[in-house]
Amino acid sequence: MGKKARKEREEKRESFAAQRSKKKRKTYLMAGAVFAVVIAIVGYSAYNFATNFSNAPGAPPGAGMLGGEHVHSSILVKIFGDKFDFSLPAYQIKSSWIHFEAQDGTTIHRHAEGVTLGYLFDTLSIDVSDECFIFPDGRQFCTNEDYTLKYYVNHEQVTGIYDYVFNDEDRILISYGSETPEEIEEQLRELDSQQILA
Repeated sequence: MGKKARKEREEKRESFAAQRSKKKRKTYLMAGAVFAVVIAIVGYSAYNFATNFSNAPGAPPGAGMLGGEHVHSSILVKIFGDKFDFSLPAYQIKSSWIHFEAQDGTTIHRHAEGVTLGYLFDTLSIDVSDECFIFPDGRQFCTNEDYTLKYYVNHEQVTGIYDYVFNDEDRILISYGSETPEEIEEQLRELDSQQILA
């Protein structure tokens, strides 16, 4: 009986050790699987955040990562020869992506790739199209038989600026009225004399 009992105890011990080893292996495999899933989720989230940051709430369509660029441009808006003042508080820093700042109304700051001038004007509630420049108070300056809305980028006349993404040091003129070529040249010289603030 002693041999039989000893053999049964050894078998129980071996069975218990095998069960315990199997249970440990199963626990480790499950923990490893959970850890791998967590790592995959974190990696996927980090990738999405890095590549799709522009999809953040309030981000302009097609914009790159906020802070990915910091470029400056000078702008001059002349309505019937009068300069429009973007240095007023109503036009200062309406978006982190593109804005006027520091009570300066001539330098535009762009802080991401792909942010258009149209987005800037949208944040200021100014409607800009190829034919019209419309202020938030409803004043409209549209091309008609007597007056024209004209856009210039670096002295070159363009048909519109809504989709334009300016480069560093660009100079942009928006002019409305019945100016002669000489008057446009004078406005372009005024634009060139404006300091671009960094």
